[in-house]
Amino acid sequence: MAQPIEELKKIRLEKLEKIQKLGIDPFPAVSKRQQKIAQSLKMMGKKVTVAGRIVAMRGHGKIYFFDLLDESGKIQIVFKFENFKGKKKELFELLDIGDFIDVEGEVFKTKAGEISVLVNNFDFLAKSLRPLPSKWYGLKDVEERYRKRYLDLIINPGVKSVFEKRSLVIASFREFLLENGYYEVETPVLHPLYGGALARPFKTYHNALGIPLYMRISTELYLKRLIVGGFEKVFEVNKVFRNEGIDRQHNPEFTLLETMEAYIDYKKNMEITEKMIEYVVKKVNGSTKVSFQEQEIDFKTPWKRLTMVEAVKEYTGIDFDKVKDLKEALKIAKDLGVKLDDYLSKNKGLILAAIFEEKVEEKLIQPTFICDFPIDTSPLAKKCEDNPLFVQRFEHYVAGMECSNNYSELNNPLELEDRFKDERKKERLGDEEAHQTDTGFVEALEYGMPPTSGLGPSIDRLVMILTNSPSIRDVILFPTLRPEGKVKDSGIRGDKEIKIKK
Repeated sequence: MAQPIEELKKIRLEKLEKIQKLGIDPFPAVSKRQQKIAQSLKMMGKKVTVAGRIVAMRGHGKIYFFDLLDESGKIQIVFKFENFKGKKKELFELLDIGDFIDVEGEVFKTKAGEISVLVNNFDFLAKSLRPLPSKWYGLKDVEERYRKRYLDLIINPGVKSVFEKRSLVIASFREFLLENGYYEVETPVLHPLYGGALARPFKTYHNALGIPLYMRISTELYLKRLIVGGFEKVFEVNKVFRNEGIDRQHNPEFTLLETMEAYIDYKKNMEITEKMIEYVVKKVNGSTKVSFQEQEIDFKTPWKRLTMVEAVKEYTGIDFDKVKDLKEALKIAKDLGVKLDDYLSKNKGLILAAIFEEKVEEKLIQPTFICDFPIDTSPLAKKCEDNPLFVQRFEHYVAGMECSNNYSELNNPLELEDRFKDERKKERLGDEEAHQTDTGFVEALEYGMPPTSGLGPSIDRLVMILTNSPSIRDVILFPTLRPEGKVKDSGIRGDKEIKIKK
């Protein structure tokens, strides 16, 4: 029967005390490391000094074999007990799996053919006070893996490769944009008024200023202010925060790339989007073809383009261009089994969007642009020239997921004021995600903004696809989780201790 963690920790604390009594610092400030493990594996017959975590220990008589792990790889280290006397011998007996050490020795190959280091000296770098979970029996609970990602990275080697690929995805986006003349900028995380997207915000309070503030749900309105100020191509890789549900595709805190470019419209931005993502996929994956959840997805350009009306017609057989009025639209939604919130049921365009989301989205597997959205879904987008009931907006979909939101930006301040009034009507009808009226942004537009279009591809969902990860929590190092035990609720509601349900 396995010993409880606290008993094992007690044993390790006793070992820690013995190390200190030997006059050895179990947590020194520096290591003697000269080579990473991957480098040492190529140095047959040479002296090396490597460092890392002990992840396995095997003893055979007077010879002991440890596996040592660093960021670059793993190597076997071999201790011959007869080579160590006095304090070093005592110190060796106090080693545990999980401890960090550095070792000096010669690289050789064992009789079994394994490249190893024959240790002639070693030093402690950090004592592990808790045992690592068993590779086969520990850390299988998915939520525990997310909560203790540091252990997940140690026990499950494939996890680290996901986040290495994520880093390369972000670097490749930056590379493409910088090479194409964009400036990277930084905009505020705390907003006096949230906007730029239709979402519920997280609210906080600034004590010194005595004002409520919101965690940003988008950077869009600040990027547009920069276009007003004379920048023509800007982008930001940013964290945004939306106070909404958590599921396979959604985390309240996520990473978004947003751009803004002057003198182009949404059609030009579609070309930029597909070229940019094709570039990133090839850079990271080596090919435009990706296997995701037993489906092959090809990011090769050009991508399929459909208006929202065309998409609904293709996948449901309903042509909304021929739907006469709200009553007919409501009947179609009912016949299709699409449930509508009260505010949605008051508008034909919102009903079209609801039908699209429920009946079409999940069927868009290959990269596909959906464009020309109902005007009521997009208060910040320009109207389509041939039909003022729709706006110049597009989203791209891959593997049944929305992966970006983009449009030709509305730059007429008078029309924007009218749109904001319509948003207030939607809010009164119960739309919690209605866009707020930002008079400061309207004022900025009154100084003049040229034709502009921005794009906003999701970093997290692209990484999901490129790493064949079924959940967004698999590609976020520390996803949002319900806390364990008791936490202190500090903030605008006052301080009190609350018990968290598991």
